[in-house]
Amino acid sequence: MHSPRVRAGILGLALVAGLAAPTTATATAAAAGAAPASASPSASAPTVEERRLAQAVPREILGRSGFDTVAPRFARLLGASHSYAQARRVVDGEGRALWRRAVDRAQGRGPAGGDLSRDDDRPLYWARLAMTSELRAWEPAFTVDDGQRDALLDELERASRGQDDVRLPRHAKGLKRVLVTGFDPFTLDRDIRISNPSGATALALDGTVIRTADGPARVETVVFPVRWRDFSQGVVERALRPYLPHVDLFTTVSQGRVGRFDVERTNGAWRGGFPDNDNVGRTEQVPVPDPASQPQWTATTLPYAAIVAADTGRFPVYDHTSVTEIPAGGTAPVVRPDGPTAGSTARAGGGGDYLSNEIAYRATLLRDRLGLHDSLPGGHVHTPVLQFGAGNTDPATGAVTDPEFVRNRLDIIAQVRAILSTAAGA
Repeated sequence: MHSPRVRAGILGLALVAGLAAPTTATATAAAAGAAPASASPSASAPTVEERRLAQAVPREILGRSGFDTVAPRFARLLGASHSYAQARRVVDGEGRALWRRAVDRAQGRGPAGGDLSRDDDRPLYWARLAMTSELRAWEPAFTVDDGQRDALLDELERASRGQDDVRLPRHAKGLKRVLVTGFDPFTLDRDIRISNPSGATALALDGTVIRTADGPARVETVVFPVRWRDFSQGVVERALRPYLPHVDLFTTVSQGRVGRFDVERTNGAWRGGFPDNDNVGRTEQVPVPDPASQPQWTATTLPYAAIVAADTGRFPVYDHTSVTEIPAGGTAPVVRPDGPTAGSTARAGGGGDYLSNEIAYRATLLRDRLGLHDSLPGGHVHTPVLQFGAGNTDPATGAVTDPEFVRNRLDIIAQVRAILSTAAGA
């Protein structure tokens, strides 16, 4: 992972996939048969993500978790709406209910709904897509224009990702507050069975209290899409800005390299073009408000030395310092094992040049612009790649789950919890 070119097989596994050679956004989108990322999809046409619902694996995951009832119920309630205002209440209520149901299932509350293990993040992902598909196809008796339907889709996304459900407790003596983010599954055209341990961790930890060396800490979590367009539209900043001034620690989390955790030291302001879940790529500087004051690099303020030194679980944890830059006065990308040099231009942060790097860059830039750099520990943690068991590696014939797959995910979740405990207590 110290080269700007990485084997395609590894690219398909991790959100650090963006370390591949850049491609243009238009060319990437055209090759995938998709519109350029600058163009929003039609409010009523199914997206690339939604069209994958027709495959057998998503249907099996929904059926084996009981989440196959979510979209039909949503469609019935939406169809019974007599006004746009009533439809908005349905969208918000059912979106929130989906998030709470996924969290409750992951944390052992209520029925499992099937034989799929409770730690699985995939029922939430596929049920949400089934709901957005129903919302796009909805034909009410009253007029709803594309802008209004877009607003409903946006509300459904926020509510079903926990972004409207962050419940930070009042400041209490000795109780810390921690904010954690996760991601949807991705690279689904390579293997549609994929789960994302960062999303599973978000479900497992939301609203829980962890013990640290400095007392208890309450954890709140949200999940983000793997789509360039949403990030360009400010979904990260909108979700995190209200809470960063009121937490004691935050970390964005994503799936990274095989067999290891990484605390990413530096994040770069560059998108490398790897396709997202709608098969659209972007190659450009990360677009943020006030680009004139935009830095090329941001840095973690997590206590990385303490995290690396702690015994947090079976996977090794690394302080990852490597970046790819164009040096000041240069024209070609250079890998820097010890971080960027003065005046350089970013081409990959420690977490690559895909959306894991970008969420880390946006969250830490927001921290800095809020004046919290010196007071708020925050940064990015990459988990190991979640792997299926030996003999279950063929997407065409393999099972959607197996005991080693579940064990790996549970071990990753437990180790993220231990890393958070170490960081909050450091």
